Amino acid sequence: MNITTHRMEHDLLGDKAVPSAAYYGVHTLRALENFNITGITIAAYPDLVRALAQIKLAAAQANRELGLLDNARTEAIVAACREIIAGKYHEQFVVDVIQGGAGTSTNMNANEVIANVALEIMGHQRGEYGFLHPNEHVNMSQSTNDVYPSALKLATYVGIFRLVDSMAHLRFAFERKAEEFADVLKMGRTQLQDAVPMTLGQEFSTYATMLGEDEERLKEAALLIREINLGATAIGTGINAHPDYAALVCRRLVETSGIPVITSPNLIEATQDCGSFIQLSGVLKRVAAKLSKVCNDLRLLSSGPRAGFGEINLPARQAGSSIMPGKVNPVIPEVVNQIAYEVIGNDLTVTFAAEAGQLQLNAFEPIIAHSLFKSVLHLSRGCTTLADLCVDGITANREALRATVERSIGIVTALNPYIGYANATDVAAEAHATGLGVAEIVLARGLMTREALDEVLRPEVLTRPRPLPTRANV
Repeated sequence: MNITTHRMEHDLLGDKAVPSAAYYGVHTLRALENFNITGITIAAYPDLVRALAQIKLAAAQANRELGLLDNARTEAIVAACREIIAGKYHEQFVVDVIQGGAGTSTNMNANEVIANVALEIMGHQRGEYGFLHPNEHVNMSQSTNDVYPSALKLATYVGIFRLVDSMAHLRFAFERKAEEFADVLKMGRTQLQDAVPMTLGQEFSTYATMLGEDEERLKEAALLIREINLGATAIGTGINAHPDYAALVCRRLVETSGIPVITSPNLIEATQDCGSFIQLSGVLKRVAAKLSKVCNDLRLLSSGPRAGFGEINLPARQAGSSIMPGKVNPVIPEVVNQIAYEVIGNDLTVTFAAEAGQLQLNAFEPIIAHSLFKSVLHLSRGCTTLADLCVDGITANREALRATVERSIGIVTALNPYIGYANATDVAAEAHATGLGVAEIVLARGLMTREALDEVLRPEVLTRPRPLPTRANV
């Protein structure tokens, strides 16, 4: 072993050579050997890395205020954490996102990197833990069991509002289209059968409303995510922490992170309960299911161009076939559909992992974290992609939509109050049997005058509530 390329570190299992260039240490190195699972490291989630550093910074400040940590070590730890929060050393967070040990490897990865950066700030070499130790000083008054879930909540809180912003971006795109298509008359459908007329603007405004509702549901879920268990230490009893530590570290964390976290009123409950993660995952599933439904509609409404609905045109993004020239596929809605399927699957993973917790701790929070982070990230990117590469470029086939309304038997519903249900049924049956238009049959039967019919069939009359005639006036 070349001593210039490695340093020796010691843990419970014995001595181990750690690469000299590494800021992580022996605990992280063992995790690298044990958990070669996904090939995705926790560095892939920078919000989590920053959250870990924010917690360690707040803990150091709280411990100094309580007289437990000297000023020199505190300042070195704080400085190291601030560098990580600013984006440095993230490549040193190397453990796999899926790991055994309830997140201990992630916590130790953070402790070791922060300790070695702090040692250099103090003028020492990496690994000289006699001056500043990952467990004794960086992890003071803490346990993985309160650090890891609190870090997950900080990171998830940031992700939630990034997703809310992306959803709002998509909602605005649908709102713009709703305004653009406000005068475009079309047939509504139920169960894929002709229903009654509406405007394309009304259809698109519905999508905007659906997104807006779920933005609010996400904000509600964020309120639960704010509750943390820092100060719980191992199982929630606060062993090895000062009685004032929990309240103090929470205040410091609010200052450091800018996130309005609160300390759980029952730290034993908070250490084992994953209810807030289940709640959030359920809301993400709701977002995914509704977003996928919207994409299904876009694909159906744009189907064709000659043999489908052909009501709208999605912007062409790429050639659609290696064998069929001229074919263009709805690739953007398709990719968002697939994101939705993943999120729905992630929700099941979160549910099983949360249920699998036993007694005072849930050991399966790493897979909960990985699932939630993926769901939030992919939904955020999916919403932005759908808005920018699809919705903004949608156009309407106005004449074809109008012709569909005029041919549809469904408009007979609008005539019910004027000609009666029985007459409307007969007109519908004749139209279906002969292929004639509803208006043509109504006029031929003398059921309404042309002037009265034209008035009833105006778009602004067909697509919103209106006073109905009395039978005496029909």
